[in-house]
Amino acid sequence: MSTPRSVVLERLAYTLAAPVLAVAPNLYPDSPVNQVVQLAGAAGIGGWFLAAKSDAPGAGRKILRWSPLVLAAAIDVTAKTTTGWGPWWMDGLLAAGWAAAGYLVMPFSRHARRRHRPALAAPAPQPAPAEIIEEPVAVPDDGADLLTRDARMLWEQAGMPGRTHIVRATRHPGQQHDMTLLLRASEPGRPITGLTEAAVAAPFAVPSSDVVLAEVAIQPGRQGGPGWMEAHLTPDANQRRRTKPTDQERWTDKVGSPKGGAPGSELVHKTRDDVRGVTFYRAKMADATTSPRIDLAKVCRGLKLPEDDSCVFVLIDGTEFLISAFDKPPLSAIFPATRELLTPDAKGMYVCGYTITGQPVKNMVFQHDKNAARHGLILGVSRSGKTQFFAIDMAAMSLAGQVVWLSTVRKDEKTSTLGRYIDRQGSNALWMARSLRAAKALCEIRAEMPWAYDGEAHDYKPGDPRCPYRQLNVFADEFMTAAQDATFGEFIQADGDDLTVTGLKYGIGFNPAGQSPFAHNGFSTEMKDNLRQNSRPSIFNMGSPGATRKAAEGTMESAYDVPTIPARYAQQEGSAIERAMRGEADPENGVSTGGVAIMVLDNGRAVLMRSLYADFDTDLATLFPDDVNHLTDHEISELTKRGLWFDWNEPVRPGEFWPEPKEDDGDDGGSRRRGGGGGKGGGGRASKGGGRQEVVSARKALEAIKSLTDA
Repeated sequence: MSTPRSVVLERLAYTLAAPVLAVAPNLYPDSPVNQVVQLAGAAGIGGWFLAAKSDAPGAGRKILRWSPLVLAAAIDVTAKTTTGWGPWWMDGLLAAGWAAAGYLVMPFSRHARRRHRPALAAPAPQPAPAEIIEEPVAVPDDGADLLTRDARMLWEQAGMPGRTHIVRATRHPGQQHDMTLLLRASEPGRPITGLTEAAVAAPFAVPSSDVVLAEVAIQPGRQGGPGWMEAHLTPDANQRRRTKPTDQERWTDKVGSPKGGAPGSELVHKTRDDVRGVTFYRAKMADATTSPRIDLAKVCRGLKLPEDDSCVFVLIDGTEFLISAFDKPPLSAIFPATRELLTPDAKGMYVCGYTITGQPVKNMVFQHDKNAARHGLILGVSRSGKTQFFAIDMAAMSLAGQVVWLSTVRKDEKTSTLGRYIDRQGSNALWMARSLRAAKALCEIRAEMPWAYDGEAHDYKPGDPRCPYRQLNVFADEFMTAAQDATFGEFIQADGDDLTVTGLKYGIGFNPAGQSPFAHNGFSTEMKDNLRQNSRPSIFNMGSPGATRKAAEGTMESAYDVPTIPARYAQQEGSAIERAMRGEADPENGVSTGGVAIMVLDNGRAVLMRSLYADFDTDLATLFPDDVNHLTDHEISELTKRGLWFDWNEPVRPGEFWPEPKEDDGDDGGSRRRGGGGGKGGGGRASKGGGRQEVVSARKALEAIKSLTDA
């Protein structure tokens, strides 16, 4: 084998240039030779940059082509900067190494030879070996039927896909093309690998989506395991499934699929209740360790149901859930209140409404398990049904023999009507402040009331006939507005906080109602926590689904799924797109959601219900007992001694809420507000530092300035 001329010349160039690289920088530092070498190295670096930046193939070969120039410039600079010939004659060693590397690598000549001329002594091309065709393994005749033999013929023509053999082909009953193929590996003891749905579908000219591969279980008289497989070809069944699916098939394809409304779920059964006009879809998760993730809108589209929140509801219970599809909005029905439904049982529970499934929802008038009274929290905007709920709640309490007080910020027809059936009722912020102050004082009075059977004082025990007093339930409608009252708001909020903490053990429950359960609207964190733990909060429409959901979550221990309460229940009629194209108005078929509420049960789960309807246009005497329940004579006497029992509609008495100014204070004779706690009964916060008062409003700031400047 001869060496090409270009290789010989390149090796000679490396050999002659190596001494120049070592000698020129040391003997002639300013020689033009050094400048030429360095310029060549700069050109090599530029070649590197262009080769690396280019997307064309062969970048590595181009970089290798320019490497001798770059390395030569590096050696020249090193020899020029070192003292003398460098330690251990480093300049000469570097130049010799550069020549040796170029002598062996030869990038220029090797690249040119590969690019422009064939290599010398190239090996002669060898003919490719003849392809050895494997003969199919002969299978003895096993007396198979005609379908199996035809399937085997198509299978052998396709080249025995996956190196498998058809043991038996079975046609599905009532189908022309659907069949099941039992396959085994051609070689005994070898597992079936590489067999795909497309490879099975191709010999029989069916879509690959109509083929399902499954493992074969071991059965008596037949083997199983990795060497066996079943292939289900179902083109006819899939065609019917796409056009007329069964309920199970529709659920599996459209709802339980990974992209469905409830992925991973299975339909247990579908039932229809014609009397109530509802269809139930009961489903469960295929994997018992997963939780349902339900997109109700996608479920409706998958089941071809109207996407209407007023008719389709979901109820989740662990790994199971229930989809209820009503023909008409179920909560638009009216459930009249009756004395039988409102009469509490031995545990203090009464029916306050019904859910979408027709189940009764119960509320309590006392906490039987805690031996205490109960609080109440009722939220909702105007005309949402709060006062209706007041009526049935107060009727149940009155039927249980309890005392009820009701205070509102403004007078209205319904609260005035309720006042005829309860102990006391008033309609301004002053009346509410006085009622809360009296209820707070009752805690002290009842703490000292002796029980007749032993002469000792005890905590309240609901249902105990030996208890010397009745349970008192204080209702405060529009509590948020009253707590922000400029004159009496601080007393209302302070006494409300105290009553929620101390009232239960003395048989006093506090029932505020408003349009917000948050601290900046009068509901302190302490009050809200006590109300939540000792009641079943009822949240009516808060103005929007988002606000209703937020209010409900604020009263729940955990963020469960909160049902939606729309402004009105309106079923979809026709196509909105067609109405828009014709320029027609949408149908006005809305039904009010007044009386529909979310009740948070003891376990933190929220249920959607419609409360019982109390008709204020008729006589409410059928709901309330014949006699109104009142406080005992002892309680009234003690409240009178404290100056807290009188007509609470009277104007503010001197010194009732804040101490009167002294004669030498230079005041104009009007009462000056202090921080509460003074006067008879002492409701509200106690003032500190004598005449010092807390400045929380512009009016207080002005009064404070007047007191300092004697204005």
